[in-house]
Amino acid sequence: MENEKTINLKGSEGKEATSNNASFANQEIKIKGGKCYAFFKRTFDICASFIGILILIVIPVLPITALFVKLTSKGPVFFKDKRVGKDGKNIVVYKFRSMYIDAESRIKEYLTPEQYKIWLVERKLDNDPRITKFGKFIRKTSIDELAQLFNILGGSISFVGPRPITRTELEENYTKYQIEKLLSVKPGLTGYWQVYGRSDVDYKSGERQREELAYLPKRGFWFDIKLIFLTIPAVLKHKGAK
Repeated sequence: MENEKTINLKGSEGKEATSNNASFANQEIKIKGGKCYAFFKRTFDICASFIGILILIVIPVLPITALFVKLTSKGPVFFKDKRVGKDGKNIVVYKFRSMYIDAESRIKEYLTPEQYKIWLVERKLDNDPRITKFGKFIRKTSIDELAQLFNILGGSISFVGPRPITRTELEENYTKYQIEKLLSVKPGLTGYWQVYGRSDVDYKSGERQREELAYLPKRGFWFDIKLIFLTIPAVLKHKGAK
């Protein structure tokens, strides 16, 4: 199965360091949390995601979102995004589709050369022309990411952790040591970067890497709960949403 394959990652040593200065790249990274924490974290993930899915079906946010995605543009309801999970395994992260169906295959036709350069580094764009009208709404409100509750229930990601990113993002923006540490924990639906930086920080400045890695020595059950609650006002304010 695809989510059981392990990826060999290179890291950014040997390349020109545009986002990782030497002192930051060589910093020791300690990872907090033991077996007890892992048990309670997984128990919380299963219970909270299951209850969340039931509530969002009954309300019914999930069915209505799925219906509008289908009615407003051609293509499937869900977008399956290939990312890297714990221990370097390939995982598929679900989102409600917010882009046109040919957004990936015709990316150079949609974007200007300057936009394409930015996208290659950040994987996010201001005013991305590939996003549908309804897609802009569900991205701004983060409704598109509610589909990841199924990922949490299945165990490929957690509620809280570093953001699941692509192989290219890892190799081009993190050192081998940083990748090893980052992939030693499950990625999350929300986390330190989403709360304190979100899309307002980028790889080029190095702040995105700092905030993703800052979670590792701080993580714990109560810190995770704190980040979950802080995510709510961040989403309501549309902080950094693109």
